[in-house]
Amino acid sequence: MLHREAYIAPIRGFYDSDLVKIITGVRRCGKSVILEQVMEELRQKSDNIIYLDFEDRAVTDSIENWKQLVSYVDEHRNTSSLCYVFLDEVQTVSDWSVACKTLRRHRCSVFITGSNSKLLSREFTKELSGRYVSFRIRPFVYRELLAYADMLGKQVSVTDYLIWGGFPKRLEFRTAEEQRRYLNELDTAIVRNDIIERYHIRKNTEFRKVANYILISNARLYSANSIADYMRAHGVACSSNTVQKWIAYLEEAYVIDPIRRYSTKAKKELEQSRKLYNCDVALNSIRCTDGRYDLSHNMENIVYNELLYLGYSVTVFDNNGKEIDFLAEKENLRYYIQVAYSVAEDKAYNREFGAFRSLSQLDRKILITNDDIDYSTSNVQHIKLSEFLLHPHDQGL
Repeated sequence: MLHREAYIAPIRGFYDSDLVKIITGVRRCGKSVILEQVMEELRQKSDNIIYLDFEDRAVTDSIENWKQLVSYVDEHRNTSSLCYVFLDEVQTVSDWSVACKTLRRHRCSVFITGSNSKLLSREFTKELSGRYVSFRIRPFVYRELLAYADMLGKQVSVTDYLIWGGFPKRLEFRTAEEQRRYLNELDTAIVRNDIIERYHIRKNTEFRKVANYILISNARLYSANSIADYMRAHGVACSSNTVQKWIAYLEEAYVIDPIRRYSTKAKKELEQSRKLYNCDVALNSIRCTDGRYDLSHNMENIVYNELLYLGYSVTVFDNNGKEIDFLAEKENLRYYIQVAYSVAEDKAYNREFGAFRSLSQLDRKILITNDDIDYSTSNVQHIKLSEFLLHPHDQGL
């Protein structure tokens, strides 16, 4: 079990708080492991701990609603001290938000996980009146994948990560075919269980086609109108409103992240289109049937995921009509970042460096590629992808 301190550290300060601790993220990204590691820390000072896994039928068969959940905790807790209650995949319980509200009043510190951001729905936030704090967990970044592979006695290359991503369990399988089969089954479960069944999507064939198109087109600018137009041109009838709704479902299940565009010219956010990134690049690669994996866009997606892991807020920057992949900001740090698989060819070199043109000499500009040659200039720092992915946590880029 890999200790994920980057995710546990922000939670630690809330262990004894009456705020409900919500741990969210896409299916199989490691939320339950985070719960286990938090519980392990708390066992060092208390044995008043209750854990319920609602993906276990033995649990769900006996606890179906909030009253049964509260009764179960009250019957099994020690009332003489603070009780730590861990509810894994709690969204399967009817009116689970009422149970959380009630348990808070029963001197319980409540931790919950779920695979869908409806955990942060209007109804829930209204119920708790802001008495919650949320933490999003993501699949492994490369440094975590390396550490876990080492624990398993395996090796994993940057190229392997570019293709198959960071879902933890895939490394437990021996062959590439076994890993691909696992990732396909996971993808099916996410699309079917977490989206189609949860939202009662009747046009499930059309939804699957739109979802496939979005997930294989990561790291690109899109609007709901452009996706709807493309799908109609390929025989899939759907309106832009329907596409927008389906994009929201994918986002709510933590499958994709639409990120904002910011224009230096208008000094405002551009609403007409956004860039869509996958939570993990495996969701692109499993849709490639000809073995020609999209390393270029997957690389940009991986840089995006790494920046989030390092604590940066990220937008797409419009530099007077020239797109800069990322404007990354954290505290007093601010970086303009371009990502390209290679700039060995003149056309790619001119395109990537040209995007920085007109920015101030004082602005920090970074180009990330997979090239071994150092293309740094007096104005732009070039970083090789493997070095970027292993950069120390406590330093700037």
